[in-house]
Amino acid sequence: MKRILTIVAAAVLLAAGCGGGGAGGGSGNRIFIATGGTTGVYYVYGGGLAKQLSANIPGTQATASVTSASVENIKLLVSGKAQLGFSQADTAADAVNGKDTFTGKQPIKALARIYDNYTHLVVAPGVAANRVADLKGKRVSLGPANSGTQVIARRVLEAAGLDPDADITKQQLSINESVQAAKDGTIDAFFWVGGLPTAGITDLAASKPDIKILDTTDVLQKMQATYGQQYVPLDVDLTVYKLTGAVKTVGIANVLLVPDSMDEQLAYDITKTLFEKKAELTAVHPEAEKLDPALGQQVAPVELHPGAARYYKEKA
Repeated sequence: MKRILTIVAAAVLLAAGCGGGGAGGGSGNRIFIATGGTTGVYYVYGGGLAKQLSANIPGTQATASVTSASVENIKLLVSGKAQLGFSQADTAADAVNGKDTFTGKQPIKALARIYDNYTHLVVAPGVAANRVADLKGKRVSLGPANSGTQVIARRVLEAAGLDPDADITKQQLSINESVQAAKDGTIDAFFWVGGLPTAGITDLAASKPDIKILDTTDVLQKMQATYGQQYVPLDVDLTVYKLTGAVKTVGIANVLLVPDSMDEQLAYDITKTLFEKKAELTAVHPEAEKLDPALGQQVAPVELHPGAARYYKEKA
């Protein structure tokens, strides 16, 4: 189902035939926002942002589209099929450096760092696994292809001494598909990297309250040694999923990206709307409460778009 939704979204983007530029200040902007799966935070947040952009930037029509998330979102930005995209900071860093998934440096800029993602390693009921290394030999979804979730899932497994292609029975499911597979008992565990709460995991916990969300910080030091300090320890209060207790996990920042060719005024207008409509966005998803211009500028190694930089300079 996720694949069908992604294909449909891509077809809509192609049919629109709109590029990554666009004029600011009401010249007829069509903004396609590349988000993620329908039960993830990117999609919910992106839908709220699309509404605010459409309402507050004259002549703008913004639409949130379903995607596989970070990697695909960057590809859509570069191809001109999307004008705004959510991404994990590690995937964005790979893009501008031309590393791993990306064979060359990608022409993108950032508007803002917005909130942090939490690595969820969800274990289905009755499965004997209490740490990452216990996944050996088990059926595990790493997230969909071209997703930031899969980037982190592979790095977590490798840091635990596991080969993601040989030591597990690998699946590549969306958050929606992973939740259903866990309900059906067709997978033993799945990775999901997203904000709190993620609707799909809320739904799973409601029907399967004996799921486990594992601590992944035993691999954090190895990940930092390999990939740098972009990975940080974060605490997950499991009561957000109506479960008991808390766990520590690997965290990574999220950024909003645009093509580097975007018109400066449009980039300024989007950034301004993002921060000035914080209350409205928080009503859509609580992660928007973390919007802060001081934090927003922390997007290195991605460069700020000049339009966004102008907004932050005005706010200083």
